[in-house]
Amino acid sequence: MAEVKSAEFKSASGQALRDAKLQRSLEHVMEHFVDARASVIENDFGGESWDAMRERAAAIKQSTLDHLDYYLDLVDKNVRRNGGHVHFADDAAQANAIVLDIARRNGVKTVIKSKSMVSEEMGVNHVLERAGIEPVETDLGEYIIQLAGETPFHIIAPAMHKTRDEVSDLFRQWLKTAPTQDIKRLCEYARDALREKFAAADMGISGANFVVAETGSVCLVTNEGNGRMTTSAPRVHVALAGMEKIIPAWEDLALYLRLLPRSATGQRITSYNTFVGGPRAASDEDGPEEFHLVIVDNGRLNLLRDEVLREALRCIRCGACLNHCPVYRKVGGHAYGWVYSGPIGAIVTPPMTNMKAAKDLPYASTLCGTCRDVCPVKIDIPRLLLHLRHKIAEGSEDERGATWMERLFVERWGKAMRDRKSLEGQARLGRLLTKPLTRGGKIRKLPAPMVGGWTASRDFPAPAPRSFAQIWRDELAADVGRAPEPQE
Repeated sequence: MAEVKSAEFKSASGQALRDAKLQRSLEHVMEHFVDARASVIENDFGGESWDAMRERAAAIKQSTLDHLDYYLDLVDKNVRRNGGHVHFADDAAQANAIVLDIARRNGVKTVIKSKSMVSEEMGVNHVLERAGIEPVETDLGEYIIQLAGETPFHIIAPAMHKTRDEVSDLFRQWLKTAPTQDIKRLCEYARDALREKFAAADMGISGANFVVAETGSVCLVTNEGNGRMTTSAPRVHVALAGMEKIIPAWEDLALYLRLLPRSATGQRITSYNTFVGGPRAASDEDGPEEFHLVIVDNGRLNLLRDEVLREALRCIRCGACLNHCPVYRKVGGHAYGWVYSGPIGAIVTPPMTNMKAAKDLPYASTLCGTCRDVCPVKIDIPRLLLHLRHKIAEGSEDERGATWMERLFVERWGKAMRDRKSLEGQARLGRLLTKPLTRGGKIRKLPAPMVGGWTASRDFPAPAPRSFAQIWRDELAADVGRAPEPQE
């Protein structure tokens, strides 16, 4: 599985905030996505019809998840009926072993890949490279970050943090091209290099935006022709799909193909919608000789078993929650430390990887609710984040991420809030301890665990010299007693 660095979220976020170039990129690209989405929805739909579509899409996905065993069986039967093969993988290691076995049996030397977040989860590129097989990303953004040795920065725009100068330098280093700032010329460089790989590849690996249970079909939604080349040119096509990608029927697909591009990039429809039904038939002019669908769990069952978190598996990976999130728009995707970032990443990463290591992610939110408002399948993201915070604070031993000091602090705070005398005693202690640190009514630095973060970037108001209860007893109560009676 891809390396998980979610435990470094705080330090990585700090670095991102100090990166002026990254801040400019985030401000420019995020604003474009937000404006484009709002414009196309306003022009194409009334608020009521758009919400009705979201409501229906959410209901379909939720029903599918509630009966997932039935639909998984249906997918298996229909893909096999179409002449394909279905493999079920419990985790990334098993999925990688399946892919590697298919490649070895077919004598594969070069693999071309269309953008796939599941393949990023698996870290399949490194597995293939160690086996002496060359993997080549064919999505332009993915190709750029592969050359840079990085992970995707954004679900739909993996190289959005790269400037044209940086891309030019990468191409000069790896492709031996001339330096240029002309975006069209940079695209031509990539196209020329990738054409050779398309011609030489023995196997294509793609993701799956949707898997239609009724027909056993895989649907890919892309803006480049690379996805279609990946699924049709090589002898072998392997599609990698998370188990949540299934939708029941062909007629349902039309709904999601209207919601996804509008939510993601503000497009009415993407440039390519590719449908794969299995290997090439005798009457087909092109297509693979073998088709394999690998359905991957890799921690998704942890979400499915939780009646609250199950809702997160509705996600169709549009990226709208990232584009609108005030936290993501400041720290970017790499700070989250794994494949999925932003609000939805903060939900799925802890249960899919390690709750304790990713304990900071559910707190990477202001809970403003914008992510819930823009989600095309109506995932109540703030509710799920609060649910995860509860698990981290008070869940099982495997889930709890709070330190003993944090638990002690919260326990003492809880006791104080239930008893007036205890509360006043804790307040007096707080005033006493902070008095040496107070200057002009402000505390500029708290050199203590847990509370030190409050003054890391702001001054904290010092505790008042007297509580309201004391002021009431000493001054106000007597004045109230002397107040004149109201006149008739």
